[in-house]
Amino acid sequence: MTQLFLRNKEMKSVFQLLGEHENDISYSVAWGLSQCPSFLSVFLSNAIQWVGSIDEVEIRMQHYDKGKGFTDIEIQLQDEFHLIIEAKRGWNLPSDAQLQKYATRDYFIKSSCPIKRLIVLSECSKDYAEHRLPKSVNGIQVDILSWKDIYQYSKTAYSNSTHAGKRLLLELNTYLGGLMTMQKLDSNLVYVVSIGSGFPKGWSISWRDIIRVRSRYFHPVGGNGWVKEPPNYIAFRYDGKLQSIHHIENYEIITNPSLFFSEAPVETWEPSFLYHLGPAFAPKNEVKTGSIYPNGRVWCMLDTLFTCNTLSEARDLTKQRLGN
Repeated sequence: MTQLFLRNKEMKSVFQLLGEHENDISYSVAWGLSQCPSFLSVFLSNAIQWVGSIDEVEIRMQHYDKGKGFTDIEIQLQDEFHLIIEAKRGWNLPSDAQLQKYATRDYFIKSSCPIKRLIVLSECSKDYAEHRLPKSVNGIQVDILSWKDIYQYSKTAYSNSTHAGKRLLLELNTYLGGLMTMQKLDSNLVYVVSIGSGFPKGWSISWRDIIRVRSRYFHPVGGNGWVKEPPNYIAFRYDGKLQSIHHIENYEIITNPSLFFSEAPVETWEPSFLYHLGPAFAPKNEVKTGSIYPNGRVWCMLDTLFTCNTLSEARDLTKQRLGN
């Protein structure tokens, strides 16, 4: 099959031609919902448990209200439901003030629809978002969906779609699948973190044995310089050198470590990533830390960890390649 490139990037879906910004993704999803009835039906049945007729549904993009800004997507059926969808790319969420603007739009307040919802659509898992978003704003329920949910709704709708609908959903899922950053499977960047020699407070297993024995690692989701999106690879350093590199096979977001570790006390955390680590591997030669702060976390391209003598050298070479 003939390949199409835009500059140096292969285009595998017509939606890629729109772009990869938040509005571009919103437009693509809205187009899919409007052109594929089975997709819209699956979305509504999951989002608001609506199983009625969708023949008169209206979908609006970038609907403006003076003083209240633009909405990403609105889906409405006269006298039945009115949904305002705020879409975010990555692990970003709207502010309470932004949701307040949507919830207090005059036409939204005056709407006679018995079902009104604010739906936040982002990369975030529900567990993560629930800790950072209000349950309701101005009396309007706030629901949480992820791009992964939309991707799955599209797959579910495929079998009941027309031939044209199936082609569209395949294009859309190719596009969405390339954008979902919950784990960047094509990334060779390694997140290098420092590991102490002691124990987490109140735990009966050391930091290092959590990695070596349990093949796990955890850290807060964002805040204090921690990443908000899980990396593909993670590496650990201590005793002045690189110790091991691991592929992150899977991850989940946790708030109670005792449910996952018998050695942990019962306590409530802020949402944290729990990584399930693949087998350890490392360069044959010793890679010393170099000039990195004792607790510093850095990014290094995987190959640089095998060609550089220090982690700081690998970090600098990675920055140079990335143009930073």
